[in-house]
Amino acid sequence: MSSSKTTDLDRAGSAGKQSFDIATRRRLLAACGLFLAAPLVAEFLLGNMSITHLGMLGVMAPLYGGGALLIREAVRRARRGWSSIFILALAYGILEEAFLTQSLFNSDFLAKHLHLLDSAYLPGLGIGAWYTVFVLTLHTVWSIPVPIALIESLVPNEAEFSWLGRAGLGAVAAAFIAACFSIAHFTTQADPAHFFASRSQFGCSAVIIAILITVAFALPRRPLRESGRIPHPAALGLGAFAAAIGFWLVPQDSGWWAVLAYCSIDALAAALIWRWSRFEGWRAVHKLALAGGAAMVYAIHAFIQTPSIGDAGTVARIGNLIFAALATALIALGLKRTRVL
Repeated sequence: MSSSKTTDLDRAGSAGKQSFDIATRRRLLAACGLFLAAPLVAEFLLGNMSITHLGMLGVMAPLYGGGALLIREAVRRARRGWSSIFILALAYGILEEAFLTQSLFNSDFLAKHLHLLDSAYLPGLGIGAWYTVFVLTLHTVWSIPVPIALIESLVPNEAEFSWLGRAGLGAVAAAFIAACFSIAHFTTQADPAHFFASRSQFGCSAVIIAILITVAFALPRRPLRESGRIPHPAALGLGAFAAAIGFWLVPQDSGWWAVLAYCSIDALAAALIWRWSRFEGWRAVHKLALAGGAAMVYAIHAFIQTPSIGDAGTVARIGNLIFAALATALIALGLKRTRVL
């Protein structure tokens, strides 16, 4: 082989290695971004935690960020789609609220006397239908899918690939398990009555989680693309914003009517997104628009929310502004990245 051909091969190999290294760094940075973005969206952007307690990211990041990463990695490795992410997000919500905090069953959760289970109470199951649908929707929409969509929009070329190797995945799994035990222990100790759900409640929750996981990975790998008209990303963002506002405006004290309203909003949104996502031309910018619209509702809600952890003073409100600005900047950067493709 001539020296010129050898040189060309060496250059090609070097360029390929450099390209691989860049992609690897992007995926690692994206994984780190999701690890932090998930708890920031789920608790701080919502206003449930004040910026004065930002140190709690030490536990919240392994819990929310670890959960989001494990779900995303599992779905991407199995070559499943967003339907699987939503189903696994629901399973995550049940894990957190049934096993870790037990808020689905504890009428005096964290001794705050919120009476969350009183509305549309189901005595046979020991749950409040209003609170169950409400809190599980928060996890199924905001805690997991929204941060995944936001971070994936920053690296659209890597969105369909796994971001972590086996070692990284193992480390995230270990951190997630440790965070689960930590949250469960904290919740039990913070409750003066040391509430503990019944075996049947834990058992039913475990069965439902197992069914959801099975369904998530039993779905077809790639949907058949159809021809159809997808709304403009701006319209999708406004639609997601309106649906999320409508969800938050449903009054708790309306009992079963509230449950019906929640289920109607959830079902309609799910059906429309499932339909549009099957059309040719469905791209990352459409997913970002939906996630961005939903995230902005969280940012607005923070200003009327009394934090469950931390006060609602001036510092907390400045924190709300900071988190809203960060979310806006993230969406703007995502739009810049995704509309280039």
